[in-house]
Amino acid sequence: MFFRRVSLSRGISRETLIGWLFVLPALLMYAVFVLVPLLMSIQYSFFRWDGIGPMTWVGLNNYATVLEVPDLLGTIFNAFRLVVFFSFIPVSLGLVVASVIHRVATGRLGEIARTVLFLPQVIPLVAAGIIWGWLLAYPGLINQVLRAIGLGAITRAWLGDFDWALPAVGFIGIWVLLGFCTVLLWTGMTRLDSALYESARIDGAGWLAEFVNITVPLLRHEIGVCLTVTVIAALAAFDIVYVSTAGGPGNSTAVPGIQIYILAFTQQRIGLASALAVMLMVMVLVVILPLQRLSRETHYEN
Repeated sequence: MFFRRVSLSRGISRETLIGWLFVLPALLMYAVFVLVPLLMSIQYSFFRWDGIGPMTWVGLNNYATVLEVPDLLGTIFNAFRLVVFFSFIPVSLGLVVASVIHRVATGRLGEIARTVLFLPQVIPLVAAGIIWGWLLAYPGLINQVLRAIGLGAITRAWLGDFDWALPAVGFIGIWVLLGFCTVLLWTGMTRLDSALYESARIDGAGWLAEFVNITVPLLRHEIGVCLTVTVIAALAAFDIVYVSTAGGPGNSTAVPGIQIYILAFTQQRIGLASALAVMLMVMVLVVILPLQRLSRETHYEN
């Protein structure tokens, strides 16, 4: 009996060792390209450094600068404003569109609708930014359509207007992320028990009552995934903003990703850029971890 336990223990240890050997290459890549740069960024954030000469210890001064300089602090507020466009609106619209497709557009029509909505996910973000830059320009297609329907008074260079540049960038984010949310939420709807809807209809419930009382509560896990992905896309936005506005006009569309790039590669202020990057990472974790925890809890309950 003793030898049997020993052999079983050795067998488990051997399986564990083999498992770690398979995982080791991925862990090494992750450590080299993620963990090491992360630790280096944290280290640089405590120094004043131009990337070439000697580093000067400044402690928490870089973090204080981020919180004191309006242009730097404003990038954080802009990122949270983009959360509304990149996350809340696509998830809300995705729920409605997915419900309509699931209820009405079945078969071939549903496949075509999902494919068309998902196409923006296939297009590179740089290409999407360039295309929408043309469409939203003053002589662009959007303004031409507005003039054609008698709304010429509101036409403008949408990406060049101080008040409308950020909403215009947010509109691009809605276009990009709506398809992802719709397809993911529609997939979740296909696993729901149709008997629940049949019982609700027998009780006289309409589409809105079914949507509010059955669909949304049972899709909490999928909604949590959508919110996680889209919130990260908003807070870490770079491609679309850089290509469409480069943070302008002024700093009206500047986000942390853009400002980190400018500080590090244009102004050679590596320490300050690293401090802003660390603050961005903490900000993402503070927002995402509660969403992840809530999503797991609701998933287990279901």
